[in-house]
Amino acid sequence: MAYNIKYKKSIQRDLKRLDKPEARRILAAIEKELPKKADSIPSLKGPFAGLRKYRIGDFRVIFAILDQEILILRIAHRKEAYREPPRP
Repeated sequence: MAYNIKYKKSIQRDLKRLDKPEARRILAAIEKELPKKADSIPSLKGPFAGLRKYRIGDFRVIFAILDQEILILRIAHRKEAYREPPRP
């Protein structure tokens, strides 16, 4: 099943922290691969229960599946991605 991708407003801030080629690579991977794979990615546990992660190198994309949409909540380096749960 293919999904539409929506981004939370705070994603702009997350992308500004990255260098431009890295940000482009991550966005390209999200747009191309994530809609096809979203169903096969397992849910997270603990304070992130119900959310899912997509791994792109050392970066993690935290997202939620809502009906026919994927809502991207956070893009961060793996060291920082799980510090506090993002709010949908």
